[in-house]
Amino acid sequence: MISYQSVVFGDFFRLVGRYVLPVFLITVFARECLAPQTPSEPSLRQRRRLAGAYLTKRLSFWQERLMLQDWHISLLQSTQQDLRGGTLGNIHWDQPQKTATIRFLRADEYHMPYRETVRDMEFTLVHELIHLELVSLPRSDASRRDEEYAVNHLAEALIAMDRGK
Repeated sequence: MISYQSVVFGDFFRLVGRYVLPVFLITVFARECLAPQTPSEPSLRQRRRLAGAYLTKRLSFWQERLMLQDWHISLLQSTQQDLRGGTLGNIHWDQPQKTATIRFLRADEYHMPYRETVRDMEFTLVHELIHLELVSLPRSDASRRDEEYAVNHLAEALIAMDRGK
């Protein structure tokens, strides 16, 4: 025999299970988002440090890929005033000593999100390393524009291959 209490409590627990419990659970766990979060942008100070570490790591990779391991290459983040107008970087080398310094626009002076900044800085790294690869070729002011065109296309192709495009 079914008692009045079992019917009432059964209905009560069905209602709680159907309506109250989901609302309670949503309220409790609403603060915890399970979806992946987009990382926040690093501060300007952090951008410089993080970009420097990233480029140092990528320098090793690209030196090996371009077979430039016998060169001692330094990286230097510079202000826009330290670079020639319209450029984001440059390279100076000493061929007999096999040393070079690549200068980049500082990561905190870029006006784009950090991820795009380091991608652009890596492009500059590869671009300047290709110039180093071509150091033994004759150079002139007349050939400079053609060299820049070729170096840009080679850098784009190498980075696209590395990024799986």
